[in-house]
Amino acid sequence: MPKIATIKKIMVIGSGPIVIGQAAEFDYAGSQACISLQEEGYEVVLVNSNPATIMTDDEIADHVYLAPLTVASITEIIAKEKPDALLPTLGGQTGLNLAIDLFEAGVLDQYHVQLLGTGLKTIQQAEDREEFKELMESIHQPIPASLTVHDTEAAVKFAHQIGYPVIVRPAFTLGGSGGGIATNQTELLDITHRGLSMSPATECLIEKSIAGYKEIEFEVMRDANGDKISVCCMENFDPVGIHTGDSIVVAPSQSLNDSTYQRLRTASLAIVEALNIQGGCNVQLAQNPTTNEYFIIEVNPRVSRSSALASKATGYPIAKIAAKIAVGLNLKEITNPVTQTTNAAFEPALDYLIVKIPRFPFDKFDTADSHLGTQMKATGEVMGIGLTMEEAFLKAVASLEINPQLENTLLPEQDLSNEELMQHLAHPTDQRLFEIFLALQHGWTIEQLFEATQITPFFLHKLANIWDIMTELQNNQLTVPLLQHSLKFGFNPTMIATATAVPVAEINSMMVTNHIQPVYKMVDTCAGEFDSATPYFYSSYFPGENESVPLKNNIIVLGSGPIRIGQGVEFDYTTVHSVQAIQQHGYQAIIINNNPETVSTDFSISDKLYFEPLTIDHVMQIIDLEQPEGVIVQFGGQTAINLTAELVAQGVNILGTSLAGINQTEDRHEFEELLASLSIKQPNGDTAMNQADAHVVAKQVGYPVMVRPSFVLGGRAMAVVTDDSELDEYVEKAIDAAPHQPILIDHYVAGTECEVDILSDGHDVFIPGIMEHLEGSGVHSGDSISIYPTQHLTTAQKQEIIAISTKIGKAVHCIGMMNIQFIVADAAYVIEVNPRASRTVPFMSKITGNHLAKQATGLILGKSLTEIGLFAGYGAEPDQVFVKAPVFSFAKLPGMMTTLSPEMKSTSESIGSGATFSEALTNALYDSYGSLSNRTGKIVLLDNSAEDDTELLIELAKHNFETMVISGDISDVTPAEAAFVVTGDENQTTDTPLSYFALSNQIPLFSNPMTIVGILKENMIQPV
Repeated sequence: MPKIATIKKIMVIGSGPIVIGQAAEFDYAGSQACISLQEEGYEVVLVNSNPATIMTDDEIADHVYLAPLTVASITEIIAKEKPDALLPTLGGQTGLNLAIDLFEAGVLDQYHVQLLGTGLKTIQQAEDREEFKELMESIHQPIPASLTVHDTEAAVKFAHQIGYPVIVRPAFTLGGSGGGIATNQTELLDITHRGLSMSPATECLIEKSIAGYKEIEFEVMRDANGDKISVCCMENFDPVGIHTGDSIVVAPSQSLNDSTYQRLRTASLAIVEALNIQGGCNVQLAQNPTTNEYFIIEVNPRVSRSSALASKATGYPIAKIAAKIAVGLNLKEITNPVTQTTNAAFEPALDYLIVKIPRFPFDKFDTADSHLGTQMKATGEVMGIGLTMEEAFLKAVASLEINPQLENTLLPEQDLSNEELMQHLAHPTDQRLFEIFLALQHGWTIEQLFEATQITPFFLHKLANIWDIMTELQNNQLTVPLLQHSLKFGFNPTMIATATAVPVAEINSMMVTNHIQPVYKMVDTCAGEFDSATPYFYSSYFPGENESVPLKNNIIVLGSGPIRIGQGVEFDYTTVHSVQAIQQHGYQAIIINNNPETVSTDFSISDKLYFEPLTIDHVMQIIDLEQPEGVIVQFGGQTAINLTAELVAQGVNILGTSLAGINQTEDRHEFEELLASLSIKQPNGDTAMNQADAHVVAKQVGYPVMVRPSFVLGGRAMAVVTDDSELDEYVEKAIDAAPHQPILIDHYVAGTECEVDILSDGHDVFIPGIMEHLEGSGVHSGDSISIYPTQHLTTAQKQEIIAISTKIGKAVHCIGMMNIQFIVADAAYVIEVNPRASRTVPFMSKITGNHLAKQATGLILGKSLTEIGLFAGYGAEPDQVFVKAPVFSFAKLPGMMTTLSPEMKSTSESIGSGATFSEALTNALYDSYGSLSNRTGKIVLLDNSAEDDTELLIELAKHNFETMVISGDISDVTPAEAAFVVTGDENQTTDTPLSYFALSNQIPLFSNPMTIVGILKENMIQPV
């Protein structure tokens, strides 16, 4: 059937800022969809408020609006652009909910906007728990006993009827937000109250728990003709009861026999038929591990986190094809972009396995509750590809970038007794995988592990095989056959060295002498059944043909690995832009990365993609094969920077700023010496290697002091401390975060914090703009509200920042890009230099019109500033004001500290623009702290610490707010009466009554009084 000819212009709604449960996978999906629609000749209008993504690039759509994702904002854009149609199924839950809101507000009818792809009726049937239940019953698909409730009383009554435990599933939320498993009435009341407040429909499904069943997911495509295929069947390593986003996932499914697989596949296809899905759909099912019984858990009538994983696992680009289906094409008319010889109606076939492992934030937030359940907590994920599950598993482990000791020994740092292990494994945390290996070391049988975990024995046998190989390495001399065997099953040279005590250099020498090297296999969607030219490869040590032919004139770009707090999608943005610039300069670009959610790991982005761990072992093997002109490390965040020294030691040509220049900024001793040599002020301080040194330094410089470890990202283990006991605590954390590295201890300087990204060709320096932070010093730049152009700096202060930035760029011979952070007090003090792209690069690129990562790549490739159209000095400032505001996922992490500090806590950011600072700030806050100007309550709730903040109290009084100090339970205030909540106590967590009250009722929470004081000073909030 031909594509729809009656529409010319299509609006795509993005998913907004990245939060736990809705992350980079929607940047990938949205970008693919926009490109796909343009390929079909449509004019595309994109609306999204996340500046860090490729999706909001000016080249992705014909018209890009970096605007709040609200009905009012989108209505205004619809009135201006007059799109013929709206595609809402590629923007996650945010896009779906907005489409429903626009329809119910009459906006779509008023402006004659057609909804493309999966219709509103389908969305309603899939998302509304009661309608979904009725539909499943009508097509005879089994679902657990359940009841839709709108109040806690009904929930309690139903739970008494069916018995505990029960699962609470709020309607129209993402990532299991607000849900959970209740084992008694107290837990049920707590979870249901939170779930009802977080559901836009004030609706929850109370469902009989089937925790312990196998959890299976099918990614399904269906077109308007009714043709449908299963793109991928994924099996969760973890049983039902742990959110799929927090579960290890394997594809294709491994433990299902053919009859069970066909039964679940048939059910999935029947469901998408009944729902009249037009595009991609995710179906989640639970399979009884001992009988043929199964249940339907839920259906996502849109592309999802699993869609991105399935796309990268199979090579079949779900979002791209879903967009084409949405405009009327059917599967048989769409060419498979991988093979370019078959159509999209062919189900992918895999001749390899993939393992996805989630990346959790608990290495940064040790107070947060790390127990896993139905509410997602992971910030990102990694994927390993191999010919055996063991190989894929260990590649994924190597990609996590957590504690190297965990990755190399597979054992947690702390030994546990068998009783403790039983308790831990029965109530799993992010450490469950490593605790299983510890149990195997203790001699546990598969039966004992199954009893404790309910994990399918097939998977436990695979882990046991890994541990058997580890034991063999530990107990025997390393022979060539043992080396070959361990490499085939995923052990890398560093792991083997750790197990055998044989130096890595000796192992590498054994490999060279015995001609042991990996071969690279292609991901082609068809298991080699058809010719394919997909430049998408993974390694294996099993004998076979090397399918990756080295490229001539190539440059390798190192990606940034999994999304985590402190290193997010902004580095995917810089990686993709660097690749585009490399190609524009006549080179072939190769990406190495391991994150299945991102745009950079789409095979169409680079000339060749290696989906491999970003470890020295795996990266060097690719370099040895490809023999690149050089390697670029500036765009892969701290991940790539941390590999630089080892790469240089092995003779690799690092393009851009030299290792010496990197060390001048990353090594705390060299950094101090650099600033002193340039007569640049820095807070008074010194370095320490241990607790005793730290106390000496703190006494010399005077409290309060800032503690900073070297070579970390996202402000990990940084803190402002005020006494000796706090110093001991944070020095220990700094040592854990960066072992054997110097810790910088500075006197804390209060002032205005600001930062710049500079571009340099090694001789001259260009500064696109200066960003001012609303909160001032002591709050991590990623958690601060950033303003451009600056609103409160004098001309002299700006000139001083420009002069210092130029000095530093020239002194370290920066080639490419660098980020410099300042505190402006009595003078401009430099506090940090990052010798790489930073999280502000996409923001500054989009508001200044300079594609900074592309321009930096040109400089890295040998061009001068003038040759790429730039000049030495400061860029012109715009007439408009732009604000970048942080977005937090506090509601997903019980027990997490909420107070803003030098350690970053936000998961993403939103952008706002306007003719004035106040207007820009208002627009930025919609998708971060919330629409404060629309709050009807007039009571501001404070904790005891915020009550002592004189400046805060003065500003609240000016704006006629009432204040109430809460030191315990909250009973005198209803959510409707509360305007917002302000906390200042550094011990506040998401579970503290005041913070919990705000988060569970979606009341704006300001966990640093400086933020709300800065907002109030703009006179933009008045109680209604």
